[in-house]
Amino acid sequence: MTNDRMDKTLRANRRDFLVGVVGAASMAPRAVLATAATTTVLAEVVQPASAQTANAAAGSGESTLLLPVPGYLSFGPDEAGFVEAMVNVMCPADALTPGGVDCGLGVFIDRQLAGGFGKGARLYMRGPWREGKPELGYQLPLTPEQFFKAGLAAADAACQKQYGKRFSELDESDADKFLHEIADGKVTDESVPLASWFNELVYPLFEQACFADPVYGGNVGKVFWRAIGYPGLPAVYSQDMIDFRGKPFPGAADPKSIADFA
Repeated sequence: MTNDRMDKTLRANRRDFLVGVVGAASMAPRAVLATAATTTVLAEVVQPASAQTANAAAGSGESTLLLPVPGYLSFGPDEAGFVEAMVNVMCPADALTPGGVDCGLGVFIDRQLAGGFGKGARLYMRGPWREGKPELGYQLPLTPEQFFKAGLAAADAACQKQYGKRFSELDESDADKFLHEIADGKVTDESVPLASWFNELVYPLFEQACFADPVYGGNVGKVFWRAIGYPGLPAVYSQDMIDFRGKPFPGAADPKSIADFA
């Protein structure tokens, strides 16, 4: 595929993704607010590649939002490399948004896994562990953080077997193809259900990273809210939702984050 055709394909996929979530956008960010992990732990273990770029992007916008302290709380260096490559493939830089790393998507996922969600705070973790039906999701004695990391390791091993390279070393086209093969169940591992891992854990976290309130690390500069015309917190006013149904909402030009009301 030529570069021009690849660029057009990526832009088309981005448009399809944004169009697909517009219908649920008025609820998705608020749903995330109830479960998104907050943390005051400061770490300098791994510096995200986008730290300076993301802070500059946030500083140049209208928001007073301060990004979370740079550094990953859950990911090690190899895990961070995989995740950063993955979110950049799933959210390529174009006219709509910067790349996934610069949008803070890796940081959001890391913070979720490092917090209560990732530690399985609301999960029953005492067993017994029996094989469940596919529709029940993964039935493993692992917290979401452990499952995420096990999947990263298994996917990277499969990538090295298939391409002779780590996932973070693939070009954009091969990386995109590999992720689609995982989602379609074409890449397997004996101990980790990779299709379930990607479709039921990785992709939902990616969607939440795009549309959650920026205080949780993703959606830097409210870039995804601006792309779909979502006003942020003012959308909770039910009368506005009635008055402006099917119409552009004036508040969407300047979306408001939790930080704007702090």
